[in-house]
Amino acid sequence: MLKVGTAAPVFQANSTKGIVDLQAYIGKENIVLIFYPGDDTPICTKQLCAVQDHYANIEQANTAVFGVNPGGMDKKRSFAEKFRYEFPLIMDEDESIRKAYDVGKVLGLFFQQRIVYIIGKNGTILYAKKGNPPVSELLHVIENQA
Repeated sequence: MLKVGTAAPVFQANSTKGIVDLQAYIGKENIVLIFYPGDDTPICTKQLCAVQDHYANIEQANTAVFGVNPGGMDKKRSFAEKFRYEFPLIMDEDESIRKAYDVGKVLGLFFQQRIVYIIGKNGTILYAKKGNPPVSELLHVIENQA
């Protein structure tokens, strides 16, 4: 896991809402990157639905949100449509984003770890936490940067 204060690696990747170029957000918005193990699985659904429930507040704080995992685009689109996620789900097919952000695999196996990063407008990591932190915690960090 990358440490707070580290420059966030930039990338371009396909998502449920088209190509995402992280560099385009640097200097303009804060960014929340949610690395999650699987599309349409119970804990991942709960985590991303909690973010969606507070998406208006997050967006109001000039912050972009992206979910990231290596799953296929068809499953991502279905998952995003089913739960009406307003934020893009990024396909990290070759796992280059996971590796750049030092996101490990659960017990070294197939699924990536669950990690949330918040990147400031200046492109540095402001927050890094394993697991499923409460959205209120994310909002606290974001609102103090807005």
